[in-house]
Amino acid sequence: MTYGGKRAVDGLSLSVAAGSITAVLGPNGAGKTTTLETCEGYRKPQQGTVRVLGLDPIADRKQLLPRIGVMLQGQGAWSGVRAMEMLRHISRLHAHPLDIDYLADRLGLDECGRTPYRRLSGGQQQRLGLAMALVGRPELVFVDEPTAGMDPQGRRTTWELLRELRADGVTVVLTTHYLEEAEELADQVHIIDRGRMIASGSPLELTRGPGNGMSATATVRLVVTKPFPPGARESLRKALGEDTEVVLLDERSMRVTGKADPTTLAKVSRWCEENDVLPESLTLGRRSLEDVFLDLTGELYLTEGVEHA
Repeated sequence: MTYGGKRAVDGLSLSVAAGSITAVLGPNGAGKTTTLETCEGYRKPQQGTVRVLGLDPIADRKQLLPRIGVMLQGQGAWSGVRAMEMLRHISRLHAHPLDIDYLADRLGLDECGRTPYRRLSGGQQQRLGLAMALVGRPELVFVDEPTAGMDPQGRRTTWELLRELRADGVTVVLTTHYLEEAEELADQVHIIDRGRMIASGSPLELTRGPGNGMSATATVRLVVTKPFPPGARESLRKALGEDTEVVLLDERSMRVTGKADPTTLAKVSRWCEENDVLPESLTLGRRSLEDVFLDLTGELYLTEGVEHA
């Protein structure tokens, strides 16, 4: 898909397993929404082939629509309609809809059921959008940023509901900027940037770390009380060995990634002592999906001139 001189989707190839939760991740402008809208039949690809449940989303649209649910980024509800009126209207478009009172109760819509859509909070609009996508008992549901604007309780409720859908054999494809959400929910993660696939795998496969195969990986986060001295990253990497990756996140924090080893934390502490660096916090854990995403896309939180490779 090309817009003007920019390729929004550039030879992207991916597949989604039935009965799974698949997350499509990427920075803003990576092509996520265009990809989903192509699969949903809202856009026709300029080149290539798309099949959803074995059907062409454009040519076979009438056969496909009853079998999928779509939660749009812009929701798709009328401004003045009341929340439960909208959900009731959508349910009547389906032959065998879910009970709308059940959905309203699960997603906390009872409290705002008589409120016009335009007066709903962002989180309430998201919950209504999800209910509209699920009410038709879809075999496959596309959810674009399903928990944006939700409070922590609403987010956890949505996670539980998506897991229940998977347990019932429903396939879920989601985009999200909450990388913790993708790590919690997804069986498979596709990371795209500039319209191309740059990584694919389960959260565990992606967080093992580059070149480590099946071995365990440790991540140490070091935050200090004042800016690091010049050459700190190279000095620490030398102290830890060539198999360890050291990334300077900003002037007062570094991330160390390498093989899980009981001595890793001790070596970092010793380096701090030898270089007169006072830690504010020093934590040991596994590499997160956020770490992988930031490494691959280059979307690091950097200040001008700070070293990051």
